[in-house]
Amino acid sequence: MSKNVLILSASPRKGGNSDLLCDEFLKGSLDAGNKAEKIFLKNKNIGYCTGCGVCFGGKPCSQKDDMGEVLEKMIDADVIVMATPVYFYAMNGQMKTLIDRTCARYQEINNKEFYFIVAAADGSKALMQRTIEEFRGFTYCLSNPKEKGIVYGTGAWQIGDIKGKPSMNEAYTFGKNA
Repeated sequence: MSKNVLILSASPRKGGNSDLLCDEFLKGSLDAGNKAEKIFLKNKNIGYCTGCGVCFGGKPCSQKDDMGEVLEKMIDADVIVMATPVYFYAMNGQMKTLIDRTCARYQEINNKEFYFIVAAADGSKALMQRTIEEFRGFTYCLSNPKEKGIVYGTGAWQIGDIKGKPSMNEAYTFGKNA
């Protein structure tokens, strides 16, 4: 049965290490016959949550930007892949901004399978747990999320350092099995 896979790449660098891992996940998903799309967040106009409270009463977000389109795709997806480079042992601003902006409709992001991708210069998977916990903080607020896998793209600082590392194959395999 084909799934609708949405890959959210928060890399600020097209072809950056976390973005390359997203591409491998995408290839695996497409090879498995899934409908798959990668959204490169840098190319989207997504403003910060202003805390205005308009959405608390069930009204749509008052901001008129690209987040409505992205959020609709998150709601429609069966599988959501969230990928970020690790900055100071945390997710980057693009990913955090996206998560904050789900506030208006996060209760509609139900019964999703999640994969997390992190890429970092540090070689320690253990030190990436803080970033993974930030993703889990988000999914904890959702109804019936299923964490399916984590790709640790460690030891990758410069663009392309991730190529040839086992995490590239892992991303492809997760995509193929999504």
